[in-house]
Amino acid sequence: MNIQQLYDYCLSKKAVTEHFPFDEDTLVFKVGGKMFCLTSLKDWENGTPSLNLKCDPERALELRAEYDAITAGYHMSKVHWNTVAFHSDVDDKMMRELINHSYELVFKSLTKKMQSDILNH
Repeated sequence: MNIQQLYDYCLSKKAVTEHFPFDEDTLVFKVGGKMFCLTSLKDWENGTPSLNLKCDPERALELRAEYDAITAGYHMSKVHWNTVAFHSDVDDKMMRELINHSYELVFKSLTKKMQSDILNH
């Protein structure tokens, strides 16, 4: 997966928006105004891309134990976020699964009204 594929994949999900809320480097994808995926553009340029993704706390620990590429979220809550490095032992299929999981966790945390508005748009 390259940056364009990541960009297209995240934006293909319902009601996803892109932002640079922190600086000009950190690309953030949100659903319902809440972050589900963050990545550094400089890291992509340097050949060391990674994503910060929300994750169920129990699953986060399991994934960190199973994959070298998955560590506690960099500059994020270590309980609810993982950092997942590309070009390691996580393939593109698994990366998409982790992005989906993050999106779904954030989507489910939205109000019922907001979820309904998104689904019916």
